[in-house]
Amino acid sequence: MFKSRAVAAVLLATSLTLAACGGGDSADEGADAKTLTLWHYEGPTSAMGIAWNKAIELFKSSHPGVEVKFEEKGFEQIQQNAQMILNSDSAPDIMEYNKGNATAGLLSKQGLLTDLSDEATKRGWDTKLSPSLQTTAKYDEDGIMGSGKFYGVPNYGEYVMVYYNKDLFDKYKLAVPTTLDEFTTVMDTFVQNKVTPLAVGGAEYPAQQIFYELALSKADRAFVDDYQLYKNKVDFKGPQLTYGAQTFADWVGKGYISKDSAGIKAEDMGVSFTQGKFPILISGSWWYGRFGEEIKNFEWGSFLFPGNTLHPGSSGNLWVVPEKSKAKALAYDFIDITMSPEVQALLGNSGGVPVAADPSQITDPKNKELVETFNKISTGDGLAFYPDWPAPGYYDVLVAGVQGLINGSKKPDAFLDEIAKPYQENLADLGK
Repeated sequence: MFKSRAVAAVLLATSLTLAACGGGDSADEGADAKTLTLWHYEGPTSAMGIAWNKAIELFKSSHPGVEVKFEEKGFEQIQQNAQMILNSDSAPDIMEYNKGNATAGLLSKQGLLTDLSDEATKRGWDTKLSPSLQTTAKYDEDGIMGSGKFYGVPNYGEYVMVYYNKDLFDKYKLAVPTTLDEFTTVMDTFVQNKVTPLAVGGAEYPAQQIFYELALSKADRAFVDDYQLYKNKVDFKGPQLTYGAQTFADWVGKGYISKDSAGIKAEDMGVSFTQGKFPILISGSWWYGRFGEEIKNFEWGSFLFPGNTLHPGSSGNLWVVPEKSKAKALAYDFIDITMSPEVQALLGNSGGVPVAADPSQITDPKNKELVETFNKISTGDGLAFYPDWPAPGYYDVLVAGVQGLINGSKKPDAFLDEIAKPYQENLADLGK
């Protein structure tokens, strides 16, 4: 069930653990701390969860006498309460946080995150991350990504793809589509056979990513730079966003997306796909390892959104060190371990997308394909980031807006007006 922000905030505040004190403002600050308090929101069976549990094990081995207090948080908890938590003395020493202007960028602008630039250079993180992956790790004084100082370090990549149930495709004699027209023909076939094609989580991030995929089918890199990096003004009634909104609404009308999905969370969406209830799921590579582990009753595969050269995706979420961390030196050591060859290889072999692994160490053919596809998108400048990044609070705006498209309470034109307003207000705040 959903918890209100107030309730979530109370739950977080009452669960916080203070780390032992360190001192100084240098790279050694907190080196003598006896506790490292760590938060992340990856499930234990996900590729990141598996790799980071190994990193915790390695950290304990190399730091005898230091206790690691790991607390798994929900994505929504951290998304909604990070500013309040990091502005208090109850901040963790290191945490996973979402990348982008509206999240890590905003916190860096507010002085809540530690500048990691010196550590990135000293430890070689800057050379392990390609320029495209550094985009989401660096923020300028306005909190805009792509330049400035390192405020976070990603150790995995991610991108949105189409997962499909091979058994159901075979049942209806369907081939993997290579164009958007072919994709709609596939979904029409399922609807004609009384099968809702798409598993969708309208209550959280997945539905807005489908809208963005559709907009990207009419976009180029210039549009992405305008929308995400404010290079030029964005026309919210232009061809890209208009097509995305109208086509998304059409997909609901055609029965590709159930109206009931407006209230479905991402977790329930994923579970429904693993249970074979839907033939198609459009979401991120973060599901890949979990599907490989949990799907036992049918064959599954994946393909990129048909016809697109641009795809939602980026570096993964960031390890950030709160400015109020009491064990900064220990936090830097932990980040370094997550970038090590051993942990990077484990990440890749568990179904994740490592950023600094030796490809020869990825032994599973399916996982190797996942990594190779990401590398192809990344080197081809095909990562288009995510739709909720441009403005603070934009995630909630898009969730509510796309829910309106699903349940029919909003027409595409009204939806576009609704999402344009906070975007343009943010530009005004930035003096752009």
